[in-house]
Amino acid sequence: MAKGYWIAHVDVVEPDAYKAYVAANAAAFGKYGAKFLVRAGRYELAEGATKSRQVVIEFADYETALACYRSPEYQLAKSLRNAASLGDLVIVEGYDGPQPA
Repeated sequence: MAKGYWIAHVDVVEPDAYKAYVAANAAAFGKYGAKFLVRAGRYELAEGATKSRQVVIEFADYETALACYRSPEYQLAKSLRNAASLGDLVIVEGYDGPQPA
């Protein structure tokens, strides 16, 4: 079964307020088994445009990734995030097919 992912690009505009979001999102992420694969590490923009912070979070499957986002726990955290940052978030299903040779 293919995993599910959140891919986010974020500019934090209120660092102190963003800390409250990080603390609050732990409830949803713990409940839904989120695993951070990328969390604001070094990056090089190769093409296009982005924001200053890149995040990739893995879930057991696409449905779990959606359920986490839609959960009351995350919606509470999201309200804190919206007050502290500007960002884009996409929820995607991973690829579970054959890999090129």
